[in-house]
Amino acid sequence: MGKLKSKQDKQNKIRRPEEIELEYPSFSFKHLQTKPSNPKDKRDFYSEFVERLKKLSGITWDEIDSSPKHSFGTEKIPIKQIKPQLPAFITPDVTCLTAFRATGDNRPFLGIRKGNVFYVIFIEERFGDVYGHDR
Repeated sequence: MGKLKSKQDKQNKIRRPEEIELEYPSFSFKHLQTKPSNPKDKRDFYSEFVERLKKLSGITWDEIDSSPKHSFGTEKIPIKQIKPQLPAFITPDVTCLTAFRATGDNRPFLGIRKGNVFYVIFIEERFGDVYGHDR
């Protein structure tokens, strides 16, 4: 019985934040709100986006947090700056979405992080569709 209990304890172990920071991100599109305007016209954009996700998936959250925002890092965008309607998944206590760069030209994708999962909510095909940019 003691062995069974220790196995359950390991399975139910709560991970510390510093352990999560050493994990690699997973990306979920479950709550994606953006619909591609014309996927055929955006093939290059989405190809670059998939490559960016692949690269991000190969570095830890700690490395992402220490990277510049226009590289592999992130920045916070206040909810009040988001133009499209937010999904019900975003609760009133959420004040910002996190933006990653989707491509080398700095177009972002935005979402929210829960543990090591990043839920992608918006992908900005054209600058300014999701929020205003200072360029």
